[in-house]
Amino acid sequence: MAKAQTNATKEAKAAAKAERKRASKERRTQLWQAFQMQRREDKLLLPLMIGAFVVIVAVFTVLGIVFDVAAFLIPIGVVLGILAAFIIFGRRVQRSVYAKADGQPGAAGWALDNMRGGWRVKQAVVGTTHLDAVHRVVGKPGVILVGEGSPTRLKGLLAQEKKRTARVVGDTPIYEVIVGNEEGQVPLSKLERHLNKLPNNINGKRVDAVDARLSALAGRQPGPGMPKGPVPQGAKMRGVARTVRRR
Repeated sequence: MAKAQTNATKEAKAAAKAERKRASKERRTQLWQAFQMQRREDKLLLPLMIGAFVVIVAVFTVLGIVFDVAAFLIPIGVVLGILAAFIIFGRRVQRSVYAKADGQPGAAGWALDNMRGGWRVKQAVVGTTHLDAVHRVVGKPGVILVGEGSPTRLKGLLAQEKKRTARVVGDTPIYEVIVGNEEGQVPLSKLERHLNKLPNNINGKRVDAVDARLSALAGRQPGPGMPKGPVPQGAKMRGVARTVRRR
């Protein structure tokens, strides 16, 4: 019996190790594919990455020679140079993805779904057949209603959803955001930053409670009866920035 359990444990460990290897290989493949795609579209990518690496290594080399600690500082410079190159790569890939997605139906919902942190996102809680949509985000600021589409049609949709939400969440703050590039709107590429700048008005337990109440309300309501919009072009690259950040 004990031997069988030991064998099962070894098999489980071997399977877990194989899965980690597979996931690691997949991430490397994604990074390489993303790098090749970005390099073809972005002529400044390689010069910026190489330039950052060379400058940082050169600075640490000079400091190492001056203070007679080159053996210590040069490896640090190499590591920091590689890190800087990866950061530049990740940011330029992210900018490229957002540029391709900007203006496409469903782009705001896609961006919300890919935000980091403890946000609770519900796409297209209400919408129109013209692909205007209001997405709901619950987080420490409270409830954020994010609209994308025609500002004229969104005005009524946002007012309707805010009134319906207020009946459920009580005095929890409710914010309204329209994604776009006109005055008073938030550009797609700055949406996550905009939400992160909102003040923290409620704690984690209340976030859970508010989200649960709104989810129960949604369960009793018919859906908006409209598509949430196609996945924006380049959305398959969404894991790339996460992978770069992890590295």
